[in-house]
Amino acid sequence: MQFHHHGYVSGDPRVLPPAGTGLDRPDELPDVVDVLIVGSGPAGMVAAAQLAQFPGVTTRVVERRPGRLEIGQADGIQARSVETFQAFGFAERIVAEAYRITEMAFWKPDPANPAHIVRTARPVDDPAGVSEFPHLIVNQARVLDYFAEYARNAPARLTPDYGWEFVDLRVEDDGEHPVVVTLRRAGEPDGAGHDGFERTVRAQYVVGADGARSGVRAAIGAQHMGAAANHAWGVMDVLVVTDFPDIRTKCSIQSEAGNILLIPREGGYLFRMYVDLGEVADGDNHAVRSTTIDQIIVRANEILAPYTLDVKDVAWHSVYEVGHRLTDRFDDVPAEQRGTRAPRVFITGDACHTHSAKAGQGMNVSMQDGFNIGWKLGHVLDGRAPAELLATYNAERHVVAGDLIDFDREWSTMMAKKPEEFDSPSALEDFYVRTAEFPAGFMTEYQPSMIVGGAAHQGLATGFPVGKRFRSAPVVRVADANPIHLGHHHRADGRWRIYAFADAPAAGEPSALAGWADWIATSPDSPLAATPEGLDADAWFDVKVIYQQDHTALDIGRVPGVFLPRSGPFGLVDYEKVYAAGASHEVPDDVFDARGLDRGGVVVVVRPDQYVAHVLPLAATRELGEFFAGALGRDL
Repeated sequence: MQFHHHGYVSGDPRVLPPAGTGLDRPDELPDVVDVLIVGSGPAGMVAAAQLAQFPGVTTRVVERRPGRLEIGQADGIQARSVETFQAFGFAERIVAEAYRITEMAFWKPDPANPAHIVRTARPVDDPAGVSEFPHLIVNQARVLDYFAEYARNAPARLTPDYGWEFVDLRVEDDGEHPVVVTLRRAGEPDGAGHDGFERTVRAQYVVGADGARSGVRAAIGAQHMGAAANHAWGVMDVLVVTDFPDIRTKCSIQSEAGNILLIPREGGYLFRMYVDLGEVADGDNHAVRSTTIDQIIVRANEILAPYTLDVKDVAWHSVYEVGHRLTDRFDDVPAEQRGTRAPRVFITGDACHTHSAKAGQGMNVSMQDGFNIGWKLGHVLDGRAPAELLATYNAERHVVAGDLIDFDREWSTMMAKKPEEFDSPSALEDFYVRTAEFPAGFMTEYQPSMIVGGAAHQGLATGFPVGKRFRSAPVVRVADANPIHLGHHHRADGRWRIYAFADAPAAGEPSALAGWADWIATSPDSPLAATPEGLDADAWFDVKVIYQQDHTALDIGRVPGVFLPRSGPFGLVDYEKVYAAGASHEVPDDVFDARGLDRGGVVVVVRPDQYVAHVLPLAATRELGEFFAGALGRDL
């Protein structure tokens, strides 16, 4: 964390100085906004938190609830989400209060007594070590609290406007704020006749994060397609006394009486159980949803035999039928109009993809939806990118959602099978281990576009695949010898990251890096040339260098100036952009070896949402300039 560059900070450095719209933010919802976010769930709050870093953009979040969410249904936090939490500054705090999944136990009928279950396998949760962050379980409400805190402490001082229900919207043909949204006041009467009245808000853009029954989706005519799988599950968050030995371990339990997915919750005592209620008969008309908590508990005890559950308290329970639905498009541009106009309305999260809860994907994928559209709206409205950028949201996230539906359909089907229906006794646990990277959130791979380059030079950085998330690695900060995870400085501040991995010569010696550093600092074709006058040199682009030498062999006084930019009103030097790859007692692996980086030097470009946008050799300055010309809408 960096601060003091605008003067001494005596308070909490996470509370940034207000700026722009945050200087005099009205308490009442205004009539005209730049971005209106409908819904304060995971996708909506991530988008809001990101947009709160753009104080020149007026963003408001409307939510029909009267206040914050208190009990959330989602609780699985994949490692990719924890990486995102790091970008928003609260990974360490949420890890401290969460339950960490380290392995998963599989229970099946005892061959000697099939009426009883026995443990058959305990694979580790992340056998490949795909992230330095863990797989967590924590209440969705707490996740939203942290994003709300981040937005509230950001320069725009963004807070949700509770008690407003979405009614409808229309997109007019012209005008600076062409999206006209009708809202209705929700909640109890306030004594002044304000309950139930309607009003309109005009916006440049609308983000629908309003759940599976999305009114925004309906308003833009998008089709939510799919069907239920005719299988029901009871889910309960409970406090119990039990003799089941793995009650604090994530478990898949298959018995002759049915199946259970057991997920321990944060706090050391609470846990969640998804209890198999069996096939839903044709013509049931959702009658299964009236299954009582007592019936769910009885069913759970039947499945767990010979072990028992003595339920002492029920924090929450529900019954749901597995369904898989995917919306045909994630914005308001019909297929026949693609490429003719930029979208104005977007849908995110459950508004555009719904599935079972057992793969732990819903909240995680929704947050990536919000991150994706949030920075793009910020860039367009802040003048950093053309409106054409917004079309990439549907192009990127629709593919991700489709892959999620396919994966979850296979996983939830396997979870509902009887043990004797599998071709192999270990089929379920084998699938769990084999596909671990997908649910962890690391199989997303965006295709070439105006913000994702081609893979012609991928061989220069095999550990940073273009289109996939930037996988962090430890390095040594030269100025103070501190071990630093390179990606942990990638904050959700809307900036592009450009990592220059140096060729062999040390700082100050003639090298390909020195030529590249001169070009990016001085050339009119450099992306840095797009940064408006009056802003810090690194306001739009965070440029870092990683040398091959040990940090003790580098003279920071000979490092090119572009890696030591001046910051703030006093022109202070930023020393946190110069790193060494050389191993130390706390950094065991050289990043060049760990990520397959060419020793001749390589440039890795990373988007504001942490995805690798390009890999280029140091000599390819023309290609780098052309790439950013497209991303920024500049003429070279």
